[in-house]
Amino acid sequence: MAREFTRVGVVGLGTMGAGIVEVFARNGVDVTAVEISDGALERGRATLTGSTDRAVAKGKLAEAERDALLARVDFRVGLDALHDVDLVIEAVPEHLDLKQRIFAELDRICKPEAILATNTSSLSVTEISVATTRPNQVIGIHFFNPAPVMKLVEVVRTVVTSADVVADVEALCERLGKVDVTISDRAGFIANALLFGYLNHAVGMFEARYATREDIDAAMKLGCGLPMGPLALMDLIGLDTAYEILDTMYRRGGRDRRHAPAPLLKQMVTAGLLGRKSGRGFYTYERPGSPKVVPDEYTPLAADAALADGARAMAKVGVVGSGTMATGIIEVFAKAGYEVVSVTRGAEKSAKVCEAVKTSLNKGVVRGKLSETDRDEALGRITWSATLEHLADVDLVVEAVIEELSVKKALFASLDEICKPGVVLATTTSSLPVIDVAMATQRPADVVGLHFFNPAPIMPLVEIVQTIRTSAETSATARAVCAKLGKTGVVCGDRSGFIVNALLFPYLNDAVKMLEASYSTADDIDYAMKLGCGYPMGPFELLDVVGLDVSLAIQRELYLELREPGFAPAPLLEHLVTAGYLGRKSGRGFRDHTRR
Repeated sequence: MAREFTRVGVVGLGTMGAGIVEVFARNGVDVTAVEISDGALERGRATLTGSTDRAVAKGKLAEAERDALLARVDFRVGLDALHDVDLVIEAVPEHLDLKQRIFAELDRICKPEAILATNTSSLSVTEISVATTRPNQVIGIHFFNPAPVMKLVEVVRTVVTSADVVADVEALCERLGKVDVTISDRAGFIANALLFGYLNHAVGMFEARYATREDIDAAMKLGCGLPMGPLALMDLIGLDTAYEILDTMYRRGGRDRRHAPAPLLKQMVTAGLLGRKSGRGFYTYERPGSPKVVPDEYTPLAADAALADGARAMAKVGVVGSGTMATGIIEVFAKAGYEVVSVTRGAEKSAKVCEAVKTSLNKGVVRGKLSETDRDEALGRITWSATLEHLADVDLVVEAVIEELSVKKALFASLDEICKPGVVLATTTSSLPVIDVAMATQRPADVVGLHFFNPAPIMPLVEIVQTIRTSAETSATARAVCAKLGKTGVVCGDRSGFIVNALLFPYLNDAVKMLEASYSTADDIDYAMKLGCGYPMGPFELLDVVGLDVSLAIQRELYLELREPGFAPAPLLEHLVTAGYLGRKSGRGFRDHTRR
């Protein structure tokens, strides 16, 4: 039988501590909420009251329930008030010496059987526990912000934490309506270990001026379905907090360079640019604590002003290729009012592409997203061909053939001979160097990457990839085309992975390494990222959908270009691909899909 927790204590009533108080009080548990001073106590009380009042206003909590919730909370100054609680959760700032001092005091004050827990997100629970005479009763209970909303709790056991303590805390999480994942004491645990490497990489990308803050954030939201872009998320977390977590992970986690805080991050913290809480971080906010972003000196020009800068007129577009991506791109351009010439290798492939486009457009009609007239007009704009010479009078060519550099270079050399001067030549490659393709022509200034995401008719993002030879006019034209297609175009340089894949696949690779090290299960890692970070899919779900062979190829390209040891493909990923376990398409990847 799990022990009954009738009264818990919470030390520290900042945003996280007040949220933890609310979680317990909502679930009928009496709480002693402790702060260091009367002023801090009143701020914590105001935070809790504000949160519960908002819940009432949104209809998620009745007034009587709110009043009962608040009545369960005893606000007190000083740790001595915790002498009779069954469990204490510490939620003070991430400083090891501070936490150790508090735990030494709690050890003296709390009754012998009380469990002492820390909400640390990155510090060693073991190092905190040794400040007490009862390290077997110390455990990590890591809630996620906002605690009343986020379902995940990481339960962190040390090598000496009692099995009964772990079981009691797991049962408590279930009582609170949380999903717990139980793990050992390692830097960053699951969620932060995977999240902060990605966030730090995004900061480095911005610091190198590879892409704007807006484009980096838009790319990850629209390309991956994430709830927030990485730089906006850093502002929400707090840049000082992020710096401390990264620095701790770097020191505790084997000194992986990818966890060494980006120099820009330290500079911003030193300058007091801490994110939302200070009113300015990567973005500027209406006032400290406000979520509303306001324009500043880095805010890009309005879209119309930017597109007016030298964009060429585009009326007729050629699309080369017969796969899923080519089919989707043909549909996108035709629906947007462009005349489209579809070129494939032979009449049979043209017929298949034509049928696929018709099927997709018909589905749009059935779903009410397209009228029959619009469908017929879109189809009427498409010309089907098996000859590249039919591209002689187009204004833009979009290549969507197989991801083999030799094939693309040969195609672009042919397009160079066939197409009229001034035509923009675009490749949809997701991983190959665009400059290699461009230099197969005599007009590299007219070559650009237009990386659509699959399925092209649905996904709103296009990565516009500029090489060092791409002209400003060509880039402006690509942005104007994306705008007319109703897509968000994000501009980046010609570097392996561009924005999305360069940030996404190292995170996926890190998840595989975590599984390979037997730190956690695939299910728990997926739960952690979905429930703790709001990701639409866990890393192993996503890897099985993308295909392990595709993921390995992209990761290899990133490693070869950047030569960063942490980017080396996980051996487990290589072994699974060698064994033919490629994900959903083969029936088995990280999970067995044949039984579903």
